[in-house]
Amino acid sequence: MTMPAQTPPPAPPHNLGASMHALHARWPWIVGLGAALTVLGLLALTFDGIATIATVLINGWVMVVAGLVEIYIGSRAKEWKPFFLWVLAGVLYLAAGIMALANPVLASVVFTLMLGAGLLAAGAVRLYLAFRLPANAGRPLVSLSAFVTMFLGIIVVTGWPANSLFVLGMLLGVELVFQGVGWIGFGLKLKARR
Repeated sequence: MTMPAQTPPPAPPHNLGASMHALHARWPWIVGLGAALTVLGLLALTFDGIATIATVLINGWVMVVAGLVEIYIGSRAKEWKPFFLWVLAGVLYLAAGIMALANPVLASVVFTLMLGAGLLAAGAVRLYLAFRLPANAGRPLVSLSAFVTMFLGIIVVTGWPANSLFVLGMLLGVELVFQGVGWIGFGLKLKARR
């Protein structure tokens, strides 16, 4: 006579309190990560031109790798009819990445203009969506977010191309500082938690 197979007990439901308790012992590492990100952000703000070039070079390498992967996947999917479009997209990614690596200063000019245009478009879409919301569903905050985003887009576009050598590095620096401060705050909250 065979015994019926026992099923393992169900996994306990995810518990945020238990996760926070598990992280409590790691609070120094989290604060250290936050401090490192903050220092890197301050360095990026101090040397925004170098940070801009570094940002462009990293994006260039990412585009090269993504292009090669897309070309490989597209060339392996010959039985799929639009494989040619996949390969073409990979070639365009690869070409853009090579151009960014070959001339990061020119690429920063292009990236900055695209960033400004993207901010303007995102702000306009948010503003449209804000007016589609019911009045009591956060319309003022969404509208404010839209106006701030469009204002940033206007600043970037009106200062273009002169601002191209520092905008990307400055944004990277601000992002790293806010990330770092956030992680420091989170780690200190974990330390205070008993």
